[in-house]
Amino acid sequence: MQEPVLFGTYTKKSSHGIYRAFLDTETKTLSKPELFLEVQNPTYLTLSPQKTLLTISSQETLGGISSYNATNQALYNEVLFDGPNPCYVSLDEDRQLVYSANYHKGEILSYQLAADQTLTLADRVVKTGSGPLPEQTAAHMHYSDLTPDKRLVAIDLGADTVYTFDVDSTGKLTEVAALKVPAGFGPRHLVFAPNKQYAYLVGELSSQVATLRYHDDGHFDYLGALKTIPADWTEHNGAAAIRCSQDGKFVYVSNRGHNSLAVFTVQADHSLTLSQLISTAGEFPRDFALDPSEHFVVVANQNTDNASLYERDTTTGQLTLLQADIALPEGVCVCFE
Repeated sequence: MQEPVLFGTYTKKSSHGIYRAFLDTETKTLSKPELFLEVQNPTYLTLSPQKTLLTISSQETLGGISSYNATNQALYNEVLFDGPNPCYVSLDEDRQLVYSANYHKGEILSYQLAADQTLTLADRVVKTGSGPLPEQTAAHMHYSDLTPDKRLVAIDLGADTVYTFDVDSTGKLTEVAALKVPAGFGPRHLVFAPNKQYAYLVGELSSQVATLRYHDDGHFDYLGALKTIPADWTEHNGAAAIRCSQDGKFVYVSNRGHNSLAVFTVQADHSLTLSQLISTAGEFPRDFALDPSEHFVVVANQNTDNASLYERDTTTGQLTLLQADIALPEGVCVCFE
């Protein structure tokens, strides 16, 4: 079976936009990624069931998000503003809304997605705050995505805060809860467990992953955290992407610096134990994804311009490297179609 996978990139050096490759699940190989769509700095992207490709984009001094037809690569429209582009984009299929987070501006944005698949800004929330580390001099929104009950979670790396918003049908955001995590945790991304009651939060600055309990009123409880890297690691590391298997038994985190994938086993009380650390066969693994079958994992290594392919044991959660040195310029996002 051929599974298509899209890669978002920076376009600072040799990349020209979004690339596409094919995972052959029978031969267990990933094809060489080829240019799929020319976009400036498409650093995060998502694909709708209607094959609408929503991506971060920029043009000279403008940054925002764009909507494309993934079948013929035609542009529906783009919404760009002065300043740096956002770092995250997600889709609310039920309400036909799109969300993004802007790290540099401390913004959470919502957009209406019309029937013709064009985007219109619906709401913007700007946060302020700071934390104790040099990277935390201001609010830095790094993530905005849905909870299982269709609220919006937004994560502020700069102020060590996880916000929860109610969202109405027009995209208007109303804050209902805010969780302060330990100072210097530097929260980046979050993933919910399949039971919808627990979530796992990765801390970029602390190289930790925390277990959270989610409640019906939108607030979270912080239950504890553990390291994503060895205790004796003294060089720089920034934890990045986080994924959870569909059976809820395993959580995965990428480490930029240690250049590894950390595999965690979920315990009966929903806490985690580290069960494997495996090299990403490249440097600065900003993102990775499990394929639809969850038998494979693909990693994008930003600084070494390569992707790596792993086979995943669905019983133990363990990973085995199958293929490295897959040429991919400035890869920072992995999205299976």
